[in-house]
Amino acid sequence: MDRIEKLCVEKGMRMTEQRRIIARVLSEADDHPDVEELHQRAAAIDANISIATVYRTVRLFEEAGILERLDFRDGRARYEEVSDAHHDHLIDLVSGEVIEFRNEDIEKLQRVVARELGFELIDHRLELYGRPLSRADGES
Repeated sequence: MDRIEKLCVEKGMRMTEQRRIIARVLSEADDHPDVEELHQRAAAIDANISIATVYRTVRLFEEAGILERLDFRDGRARYEEVSDAHHDHLIDLVSGEVIEFRNEDIEKLQRVVARELGFELIDHRLELYGRPLSRADGES
């Protein structure tokens, strides 16, 4: 049983074979797929899985706190498994690649800014958007 299917079972969710396949596809994803990408991957395993089933399943997993919906300003909702380990995202505007990273200096600075403004930082989401530097930009 994969991670997402195990979480679904722990939350008492009824697991149909199609939900199991979608859960497996999500667990095996090393990217941040949108519903269409999930549908293509799931349909390669079971051609009877409709895109409507994928939409419903993703919404169900999101409502159960298993998946997190991400919006990287490209008009497509993308998904990743909810994790206890915090990370941020750098989105390559040329290739569309999403790079996960963690930087302790950024984490500390965000807490400092919140405190200076009179807040205790509870949560945050950081998305950086950029394009690769070329040698002409002065980077080697």
